[in-house]
Amino acid sequence: MKCGIISVGTELLMGQITDTNAVYASEHLRSLGIDVIYRYTVGDNTERLKKTIKNAFTECDILISIGGLGPTEDDLTKETFCEVMGVPLYRDEKTMMELEDNARQHQKVLTDNNYKQALLPEGAVIFYNGAGTAPGFAVEKDDKIFICMPGPPREFISMWENGVEDYLKKLGNGEIYFRVIRLFGKGESVIETDLIDLIDNQTDPTIATYAKEGECTIRVASKHTDPEEARRKVDDMTEIICQREKDYVYTIDDEPLVMIVGRKLLEKHLSISCCESCTGGMFASLLTSVPGISEVFDRGLVTYTYNAKMNELGVKEETLSKYTAVSRQVADEMVTGLHKKTGSDVCVSVTGLAGPGGGTKRKPVGLVYIGCIVRGRKKIVKLNISDLGRAWIRKYATLAMYNIINRMIDGEKIPPM
Repeated sequence: MKCGIISVGTELLMGQITDTNAVYASEHLRSLGIDVIYRYTVGDNTERLKKTIKNAFTECDILISIGGLGPTEDDLTKETFCEVMGVPLYRDEKTMMELEDNARQHQKVLTDNNYKQALLPEGAVIFYNGAGTAPGFAVEKDDKIFICMPGPPREFISMWENGVEDYLKKLGNGEIYFRVIRLFGKGESVIETDLIDLIDNQTDPTIATYAKEGECTIRVASKHTDPEEARRKVDDMTEIICQREKDYVYTIDDEPLVMIVGRKLLEKHLSISCCESCTGGMFASLLTSVPGISEVFDRGLVTYTYNAKMNELGVKEETLSKYTAVSRQVADEMVTGLHKKTGSDVCVSVTGLAGPGGGTKRKPVGLVYIGCIVRGRKKIVKLNISDLGRAWIRKYATLAMYNIINRMIDGEKIPPM
């Protein structure tokens, strides 16, 4: 079945709030075997909402609206949908009692517009709101289904989990099984070229590549009435892709690189320290997002100046004078000094030019050197990161540090990045 999602609220269009509900709905509909083909955002305007509903129903079997169920005058989603679908409203006594009970508990007086929330479409499946006051509902008419849900995320998710999802399960024509392969060090266009024969001939499973900040993902998905058949098809294709991209794949379970590295450090009881220049503490900050990492994370140093590199890490003044801070030699002395100072099992250093200024023809913006020691084995890696701005260079360099550590822990070679 084909589904559209309509998010209602002028505050969404103005960027005052982020539409997390639509993302949640899309993710869960996918797993139920329901294809989302459109997502709309409409302000609190009856005429525009009517047009959107009519246009969406030309292709969609199901429409899910989110928001506009409150008591105020601009909450008109329910009334607008019922008008378009030709469904009359009635006063639901259970909702009336819940509204009055809620008012008594909170010592509030119900106003006339509060009772508007008790008006529901005739013949609808009602989803009572366990986290708020406005109920949701589903209406089936003329081979079309309309589901109306509240906008506050807490109420939306509660209603989804306690009624809407079970209702939708009966509508799906099979389940979707998918894997998300994550890669670092190779661009989306190159990956697509590597896999073009698979992509051009895809039927089931389907393959889609996506670019993310500093990395790429490949989504492999299959929809079947038999979940085991879907799993088999996806896993077989995942194995083929991983064999082709083995030097760049770091997970097939859509897990962030920092979490993978953090888990390996904890499981293997490997202590870690870092010293950062151009990333300015980004590596250390990301590492501390891993639960329990305090068991192995010894220290993180931001050694930005020449003096800091010399005083904290023992980098030689003559090395800095001869090669400058952005050099293989300085990255080497930084990580060597850090290892001597901390004795950590894993030590990593980074120095580079994040821009926007300071670059030369010989040393352009985006030139980065990373030094890494894992259990006594040392590597110095040179990167020429595309100059897409300071934030991009710092982010990419940080991910590259994690990628190097990840591969060195597993004893794998470090491919060009």
